[in-house]
Amino acid sequence: MSEHTRWLNLIRPDIPDMEPYTPIVPFEVLSERLGRRPEEIVKLDANENPYGPSPLVRERLASFPHYHIYPDPQQEQLRAALAEYVGVPAAHILPGHGADELIDLICRVFLRPGDAIINAPPTFGMYEFDAVINMGRVIHVFRDEHFRVDVDAIAHAVQQEQDNEGQVKIIFLTSPNNPDGSLLSEDDLNALLDLPVIVVVDEAYIEFAGRPSLASRVLDHDNLIVLRTFSKWAGIAGLRLGYGIFPGWLMPHLWRFKQPYNVNVAATVAGLAALEDRAYYERTTAALIRERERLYRELARFPFLQPYPSHANFVLARVTGRDAWELKQWLEGQGILVRYFRKPGLENCIRVSAGKPEHTDALLAALEVYAHDT
Repeated sequence: MSEHTRWLNLIRPDIPDMEPYTPIVPFEVLSERLGRRPEEIVKLDANENPYGPSPLVRERLASFPHYHIYPDPQQEQLRAALAEYVGVPAAHILPGHGADELIDLICRVFLRPGDAIINAPPTFGMYEFDAVINMGRVIHVFRDEHFRVDVDAIAHAVQQEQDNEGQVKIIFLTSPNNPDGSLLSEDDLNALLDLPVIVVVDEAYIEFAGRPSLASRVLDHDNLIVLRTFSKWAGIAGLRLGYGIFPGWLMPHLWRFKQPYNVNVAATVAGLAALEDRAYYERTTAALIRERERLYRELARFPFLQPYPSHANFVLARVTGRDAWELKQWLEGQGILVRYFRKPGLENCIRVSAGKPEHTDALLAALEVYAHDT
């Protein structure tokens, strides 16, 4: 046995077979890879807000004097501002290092080895990723061809686990769903809340949805958790700031379990300023919604694209008669980045983030060339 193998044997035996999450790479990496300056790249692959943080956020970050001091582990000022924003008492709110950290925290709090979550693909990949990291099992209950959740199949899966002396602990759902932008219906949510499981609704894109958040419903349901983020609407994805609205009985356990300084000072400063400067974000959110609707209309003009209606800041399109990977690569050669999918339910699909009008212009002009020259 080599020395290398000796130490590898100390690693948890399931880790070598885990599939890593595939993240989107940042501008500086893309710039080097594509041989283009960052300003020459049209980045529509990660649902980021191209308008970025407001001038007030930038000003507060530049002038904050206490970066050398540890952050508040209770995040009291941020939680108070969030309580006013979402209309839920601060005692029910827990900020995190992005909503991703809270997904992992939920899995760590609830899952013992072998416990199950229900995942409803096609959807955000972090639910499966974090459940597996925490030694949970993942039961996939696929959405239908319109990306609607199959409530009956989920209920059957929960019951089947109970019959086999297993246990489903958590159902993860995204609304609007990533990658198609569909909303979870109220009837479906009500039916799922009747099940003996924790229902986590991830509202990362709710500011673009044109309907109220489910945050206030947490106060009436002991098994509902709602997750939110600053990454999309507030344009600070790089600072990693999210938050969850949790039932009161769960909060003491979360406080015991979380890292004490999980939200850094810069993220807190930016989050507070963003909540203060809502007029700026109302304008940029409205602009992204206009571009989303324009994208949907314009993509439908191309006979090889079948876009889906969306309530988020992106549009999913199925590629017909051509190869989606080839299209994605061709656009990348033009300096335009879109997301490509080859997962079940997303065969031959691309997802395009809403950008500024000039970004949409560049994409549409490139698609016109592609349509005629390939």
